[in-house]
Order: sequence, then structure tokens, then C-alpha cells
Amino acid sequence: VQFVESVGDLAQPGGSLTVFCTATGSNLALYALASFREAPGKEREWVSCIGISEGTTYSADFVKGRFAISRDNANNAVSLQMNNLKLEDTGLYFCGAGAGSCFPGIGMDYYGKGTTVTVSS
Repeated sequence: VQFVESVGDLAQPGGSLTVFCTATGSNLALYALASFREAPGKEREWVSCIGISEGTTYSADFVKGRFAISRDNANNAVSLQMNNLKLEDTGLYFCGAGAGSCFPGIGMDYYGKGTTVTVSS
């Protein structure tokens, strides 16, 4: 799976951003999809995932109630809507696709190159 990710963006604390990914040459409807991030100086961490069935989603505790992952199979895309952003949400955000199921913390088989999200006042 080759991801094409949205361009990085900047928001103020409390603001909103959406990062999204599409794929070329692969049908994302066949994969569980996930979002990960790397904050400056920290290891990559799992953020959220959505199963092949759109009703199954999981999110890390630090984004629950603020971030929502969704998939658009018709447009071969996955989105992460981020609301009420905090300074600590700054980082490089990655899309991932996996042949298995979606579970909290699960790794994926394929990853994008990442898009930069900056939260700053």
C-alpha cells in the first residue's frame, strides 16, 4: 500500500485539523486502517484504528473525545479529525494499513511517510 498523505498544517490550542490519506494501487476497503504519531524526541505511538467494518473504532486514551478516525471506501481514503488540539499533539502523523483486525495498540503492515501537525499559540 502506497499512501498519499495530506499536507502538514498548523493550529492553535483548542483548534481543529484533519489529516487524511489516500492510496494508489491498493483498495483500502480490504484493510484495517490506523493512525500513529511521533512527537519530537519520542517514539511512535498508536493513536486510533478503524476496522474493515466501519463500526469498529478504537482510540488511545489521550485522544478519546477529541479525535475521530473514519474511512471513505468510495474515495479510497482514511481521515483523522482532530478537535480541541493541545500543544502535546504536535508531531508527525502517519497512516497505516493492515491485513488483520483493528485492536488498541496494534501495529500495521504498511505505513505512510507522515504529515506534520503543529499546535502552537
